[in-house]
Amino acid sequence: MSRRQPSRRKPLRIAYLVYRGNPHCGGQGVYTRALAKELTELGHEITVFSGPPYPDLVHPEQLEAVPGLDLYRANNPFRVPWPHEFRDRIDLSEFAIMCAAGYPEPLAFSLRIRRLLQHRRGEFDLVHDNQCLGRGLVPMIEEDGWPVLATLHHPITVDRDLDVAHAPNAFRRFSIRRWYSFLDMQMEVARRMPRVLTVSESSRGDIVEQMGVSADRLHIVPVGMDPEIFGPRPAIARVPGRLMTTASADVPMKGLAPLLESLAKVRAERNDAHLVVIGKPKGKSKIPALIERLGLTDAVEFVSGVTTERIVELYAQAEVACVPSLYEGFSLPAVEAMACGVPVVGTTGGAVPEVIGRDGETGLLVPPGDPDAFAVALLRALGDPELRARIGAAGRERAIARVTWRRTAEGTAEHYHAMLDEHPKAGGR
Repeated sequence: MSRRQPSRRKPLRIAYLVYRGNPHCGGQGVYTRALAKELTELGHEITVFSGPPYPDLVHPEQLEAVPGLDLYRANNPFRVPWPHEFRDRIDLSEFAIMCAAGYPEPLAFSLRIRRLLQHRRGEFDLVHDNQCLGRGLVPMIEEDGWPVLATLHHPITVDRDLDVAHAPNAFRRFSIRRWYSFLDMQMEVARRMPRVLTVSESSRGDIVEQMGVSADRLHIVPVGMDPEIFGPRPAIARVPGRLMTTASADVPMKGLAPLLESLAKVRAERNDAHLVVIGKPKGKSKIPALIERLGLTDAVEFVSGVTTERIVELYAQAEVACVPSLYEGFSLPAVEAMACGVPVVGTTGGAVPEVIGRDGETGLLVPPGDPDAFAVALLRALGDPELRARIGAAGRERAIARVTWRRTAEGTAEHYHAMLDEHPKAGGR
């Protein structure tokens, strides 16, 4: 596939911010790694300022770590730091907010970044914030003169509302709302950003409606995939009845529970149907009990901690990829599966239809949270090899033509230049 030529405008020096760059969980680490790689290949200089866990960058020398208390370590979440770990008021505030059942990382990271960059204005042309939207960014814009652009993948208000709706009792609903109290800060900061990027028309509309960001400052740059990594593997045989999904098992928004109910219905007619889940349940997850109750103990396999190449191999073994999300701001799993030539059954939740395309042509679409409809679509796909082949090929063509990381980087760089053209204090080099 041919790539568009880099912009003729001058290379830029970018201070890129990611408050949590986990390369193995969620999309922030994936977005950071891919965007940094592609911006570098376009000729820009990028320094990634990240809080823990740190991203896995193609060019590790681009990382400048911003240590925090790391209160949510995978092996010790909600940990109590040793006294010698408290270095300043920001650390004390971070711990205090956690103790009060809040989520302190975006605020704490933004305060550290403001302090870190306060005297480094000459080193960078602009700041790109990846959905931190902490209060410390405001004085950087309004007092320190930084041109700051933010990426807001989707409104976290959707996550909060779905988590509250699935809470089993009033105390749990209160706890969830307390955890999401950082949203008030993020909404306030997002409204004061001079330019905000998001990844889909669906996210744009929801951010305007739910977060109050002005529509004229909100611009769409879709995320993507690497077609040199995600592609068909003809030498690997499909496994009959194999379904595959990438889903955070304990996040209601990802729709794994309705998918499991669909699988149980499918197995009433196709006893070879089984599911591979890229992800794993947490310690107190309700998913294992649901699997047992539905009689799916031998029909569901969780896979985690594997390489990207192994994920591509698993796609090659799957007859159908599933995107059961109740809502998505974009859906990287959908576009990656499509690039691998796997037919996708997805929902109409959020931006999923924007990614998958037309129902019956480049994928199959059903309403979110409807196990019956999802089961019907799965049975249709599993029972029709010609349909799978046609949709798989059309989906791959759509993916590689529309959503690649190179296009994401080019679109992002265009907005960097547009912001600098509008910024009264952007001196450049």
